[in-house]
Amino acid sequence: MSRPSRIVVLGGGFAGVECLHRLERLLTPAEATLILVSPDDYQLYLPLLPHVAAGLLTPQSVAVSIRRRLRRTHYLPGFALAVDTRAKQVTVRRREGGERQIPYDHLVLAAGSTTRMFDIPGVLEHSFGMKTLAQAAYLRDHVIHQLDRAAAATDPAELERRLRFVVVGGGYAGVETAASLQLLTSSGARRFPRLDPAMVDWHLVDIAPRLLPEIGDRLGTKAMAILRQRGIQISLNTTVRSLAPDTVELTDGRILPTNTVVWTAGVAASPLVNTLDTDLLRGRLRTDACMAVPGTPGVFAVGDAAAVPDLATGGDTITPPTAQHSQRQGKAVAHNVAATLRGTPPKPYFHRDLGLVVDLGGANAVSKPLGVELSGPTAQLVARGYHCMALPTVAARTRVLVNWGINALTGEDFVSTGFQDGRPDTLPSFERTDLYPTT
Repeated sequence: MSRPSRIVVLGGGFAGVECLHRLERLLTPAEATLILVSPDDYQLYLPLLPHVAAGLLTPQSVAVSIRRRLRRTHYLPGFALAVDTRAKQVTVRRREGGERQIPYDHLVLAAGSTTRMFDIPGVLEHSFGMKTLAQAAYLRDHVIHQLDRAAAATDPAELERRLRFVVVGGGYAGVETAASLQLLTSSGARRFPRLDPAMVDWHLVDIAPRLLPEIGDRLGTKAMAILRQRGIQISLNTTVRSLAPDTVELTDGRILPTNTVVWTAGVAASPLVNTLDTDLLRGRLRTDACMAVPGTPGVFAVGDAAAVPDLATGGDTITPPTAQHSQRQGKAVAHNVAATLRGTPPKPYFHRDLGLVVDLGGANAVSKPLGVELSGPTAQLVARGYHCMALPTVAARTRVLVNWGINALTGEDFVSTGFQDGRPDTLPSFERTDLYPTT
C-alpha cells in the first residue's frame, strides 16, 4: 500500500484553517496526512481587533481554538521561514529555537500578510500596528496609560502630547480603529478629575483623496462626516514624513507632538513568499485561477499572500486581501488539492463579493450588503450580524455576543492588563518580520 500523501498548510488564518477543515471532510486518513504550521494555536478573527483594542471584546473572543475546529490535523507550532520547491520541503523555526525541515507532497501557502511598512524614518521603531492579538492588547494598555499619565502631568506640553492620538491609514482597519478608540478615550476622560473629553485630540491621516474608497463615494463621505462630528480631524492627501518618539511630521508640514501613532497604511504579503523561486504580482504569489502556483508542482497559494485572478470582475484584476475572499479560497483550494491528489480536474475560484461593513462604534456604521448602501443603526445591525455569522464556531459567536451585551449594559472599564510589559513594542517584533532576511 502507498503511504498517505503529506499535505502541509502554512498559516493558521482564515484561508489555512478553512482549507484544513474542508480537507478533513474530503480526504480519509489513508489518503492524506494533514499538517498545519503556524506560530499560534488559534485562528484570529482579524476584523474585530479594533473591538479588542477598545475593550468591547476580550482577546479570547476573537481567538478561535484550532483544536476546536481541526480534529485530525497535526499542528506544528513554529514559523515557516523558507520553502524549497525543488526538494519539496519547508524550513520551520520552532518557538523555543532551532530549525527543522518539513517535507510535503502538496503545499498550501496561506501565510497571510503583515503591515505594509514604507521607507519612512521612525515607522518601524515608533508606531503601533493592528495585525495581531498582542498588538491590539498592547495598544489598549498604551492608550489607557496615556490617560493615566496625562491626568498626572504638570507640564501643559506633556498633557497635550499624551492626549493626542494619530492613526495613519484610511482603510477599514484605520477607520475602525480610530472610531473605536476615540469613543474609548472620550468616555475614559470623564473618569479622570483633571481631564475632559474636549482635551482629547484624534487625527486620521491618509494619502488617498477620500476615506474607504472600496465602499463608494456616498458611504465614504458619510463615514467621514460621522468621524468629524465626533471631533476626529481627518487629513487626506497627506501621509507621514518621519516619526520620532514624541512627534510625527506630516507631509503637509505639520509637526504634531504625540506618543501614539497607529500604523494601518495597508498590508503586504508575508515575507515567506520571497523565498519561493517563482513570480510575484504586486508582492503576492502569482497563481492561476485554480490557485495553483505555476511552475511549482503541488504548490497552491491563497489569501493575502496570493495574487488570485478575480473571475467575478473578468479576471484582469486580482482578489483583494479581505477575510471574505480568504475564507472562500480556503474552502475552494481544499477541493482542488483533493482533486489533484485523486487525479480529477480542479475548479477555478469564483466568488462575487457579498458586500462590505465598517463598524464606526456605538450605533454608527456604514454597510453595503449585496450592493445596498446603509448607514446608522441599521448598518450597525448588519455589520455585527455579519461578523457573528462569519465567526467560525458557536463558542466564538456566543463569547462575542455576551461581551457586546455586557459592554452595552455596564460600559467600559479602564484597566490596563500589563500582559505585554517588558517586551519590545516595535512592528517587526510583534509581527515577527525580523525573522526574515532583508533585501
